[in-house]
Amino acid sequence: MKKSTVVSALSIAGALATALSFSAPAFAADEKCYGIAKAGQNDCKAGAHDCKGMSTVDFDGASFKLVPAGTCEAMMTPDGKKGMLKPMEG
Repeated sequence: MKKSTVVSALSIAGALATALSFSAPAFAADEKCYGIAKAGQNDCKAGAHDCKGMSTVDFDGASFKLVPAGTCEAMMTPDGKKGMLKPMEG
């Protein structure tokens, strides 16, 4: 095999590996579950911030964590509150 063919093949393989290593967006089978994330473990969004891991309050009703679809409302916090599919108002 020619050196240029090997280099081309390795370049393509490297580009493919790099593309596959990026985080994929949430699967359609995931849903946002509000009120279940511990401080700093939220996936995103709340009134005071909009970044992953920025929540400073355990079980913040305005911050969500991605969970498998259909499991959110069955999840409970240690104080007995259930996960919510919509952010807590107020």
